[in-house]
Amino acid sequence: MKTLFACASALALLATAQAAQAQSAPEISYNLSVATDYVFRGISQTDDRAALQGGVDIGVGGFYAGGWASTVDFGDDTDAEVDIYGGYTTQIAGFDVDLGAVLYLYGGKPAGADYDYIELKAAASRDVGPVNLGVTTYFTTNFFGVDDEAFYYEANSAFAISPSLTASGAVGHQTLDVSDDYTTWNVGLTYAFPKLISIDMRYHDTDTAGPL
Repeated sequence: MKTLFACASALALLATAQAAQAQSAPEISYNLSVATDYVFRGISQTDDRAALQGGVDIGVGGFYAGGWASTVDFGDDTDAEVDIYGGYTTQIAGFDVDLGAVLYLYGGKPAGADYDYIELKAAASRDVGPVNLGVTTYFTTNFFGVDDEAFYYEANSAFAISPSLTASGAVGHQTLDVSDDYTTWNVGLTYAFPKLISIDMRYHDTDTAGPL
């Protein structure tokens, strides 16, 4: 699996170098990962099992688009999640601003299951000394499985301990019209090895007892 990581990283580096030669050319990057658990907003999407994930991103002139996929396990026939996203990034008054949208699609879902949905995203962040601080809001009119409005608010931070080691964490709050709201948090360390390979070790928790 480390070989797959290295190959994907080399392709991303080559695409970025080529884009630097022509400012109008898009920058393309790829990613591939294996996770011991796929946790989304504090809830395991794989029944506490491992997940295989990968994606591709393209950006030009502040605009970006991409796709990402992961194995999932909801206890039914659903076995894959595919996210399609796009947006625009810019700087406003010293803040990095990101406005975008994400389409979540689920493969193998049972007939009639209302899993697929779209979220709108607004995020802002900036460096304060050695720490990066950010806030993000997501909104949807038909949240996963409930077909109703939902907001997700998150505050996050990251601190570069060294050029290779970064500590980061986030606290988020999910609001749901049809069930109890809940709060989630995570904290972890990311270590970047040579050749663009990295390992992330992270603790996730939430104040909800289980699946929504």
